[in-house]
Amino acid sequence: MQTIPSEYLEIDRKARAYAPYRGLSLRPPTERVCDFGDVVFPLDSDRAMQEAARCIHCPDPAPCMLACPCHNDIPSAMWLIEQGRYVEAAHLYRQTSSLPEICSRVCPHEQLCEGSCVLNKTHEPVLCGSLETFVTSYERETAGVAIPVGKPTGKKVALVGAGPASQGCAELLLQQGHSVTFFDSKPAPGGLLVYGIPNFKLAKEVVFYRWSDFEKAGAKFVGNTYIGKDKTVDDLFQEDFDAVFLGVGVGIDAKMEIPGEGLPGVYEATDFLMRGNTDLSLLPENKRERPVIGKRVVVIGGGDTASDCLRTALRLGAEEVTCIYRRTEKEMPGGKKDRQMAKEEGAKFRFLTQPVRFIAGEDGHLAAIECIEMRLGEPDAKGRRKPVPVEGSNFSIAVDTAIKALGYWPDPVIGETTPGLETHDWGLVTVTDRQIGVTTREGVFAGGDVVTGPDLVVTAMVSGRKAALAIDEYLKSK
Repeated sequence: MQTIPSEYLEIDRKARAYAPYRGLSLRPPTERVCDFGDVVFPLDSDRAMQEAARCIHCPDPAPCMLACPCHNDIPSAMWLIEQGRYVEAAHLYRQTSSLPEICSRVCPHEQLCEGSCVLNKTHEPVLCGSLETFVTSYERETAGVAIPVGKPTGKKVALVGAGPASQGCAELLLQQGHSVTFFDSKPAPGGLLVYGIPNFKLAKEVVFYRWSDFEKAGAKFVGNTYIGKDKTVDDLFQEDFDAVFLGVGVGIDAKMEIPGEGLPGVYEATDFLMRGNTDLSLLPENKRERPVIGKRVVVIGGGDTASDCLRTALRLGAEEVTCIYRRTEKEMPGGKKDRQMAKEEGAKFRFLTQPVRFIAGEDGHLAAIECIEMRLGEPDAKGRRKPVPVEGSNFSIAVDTAIKALGYWPDPVIGETTPGLETHDWGLVTVTDRQIGVTTREGVFAGGDVVTGPDLVVTAMVSGRKAALAIDEYLKSK
């Protein structure tokens, strides 16, 4: 932990707790819905110092640190920011996080650091995420960013997938002097960061700036290569890689298994977001066109992906965008912040509603969705009240486009093509020790969503960092 002078901690915590809170400045909904630009106005220096000064410096370990999957030393960073020592604060974040400029933008802070801030009891939390964004941006603009590289060991590691888990793993491997090569099925590196998260939440240049750091540190990237199809894990070992890390995430969209699911006008969320938010030159050749949507769009689902689809559809010109969810808003798994922004931008919500059939018009294109009303029954195994159909309540909604945002499943192909690699639950990779990502196949490690199922960018990155430590020990033992 960063050492804070003892005399500094003799502060008036009550005065800090009740210091003025200004909140984030957002672009007006009527303006931001017209483009894919950032929604949040960045903090300036004065604003950052004032906000950081609201931190009351809880005794170690502070609740915000414990709630952060990286265990970032947030109180010390707040102290440095308050002193105007922005680059030092950024360096502090980089000690525990491989992607601070990205996690600071996409983490659900209200559920993590900011949600655990003790100021929530009487006031508003310190804007930890925005301050992390500010200092890492300042660092890149004024001092530059570089990944320190260790003395070359001659060892080579293949990273399957180029998303947050593999990037977290790669940074620490590079620091230990190992050579790393990313293999990804997409043309460009980034995984979910490029092909899943909309630009209004995470600008692509932020991802590519960070990727340039990996390239300068010697990382190699091989795109358009689907491990399990174009080549196997065994092939990687035959190419003289000493270890393999699996960080492919879970990218198979969940199906509804209802009539009409394959109609023109019915999109899977991944395809819709990829083609709606990404520069066409970065897309696979068979996806280099924008999704065609009509005036009336329905998004099915209640998670963050559903909110992303709602907001993307509005920016693509839809006039009426509605989210259908089979439970109530209280049970929605997605973040409240994104959902509120979707509402401000014009999205509507229809709860306790379950689609049962997609209906084609005379031209064969989607024209309507038949739905049934639901009610909440008894809690299921996870404690969520189970939705129960209301008999005889069927009705239809006229619609031009439907987007299924129902969650994701793992791709079983790696498990099916890798002898000795144990999987479970339709393709999730089994690890004998989740803390370090050791799999049942010697020399193969795994982390991120392909191990846990769908989770956060930050948890994927952290799991990659932990696996890197295990890979380093494994390579040293060979």
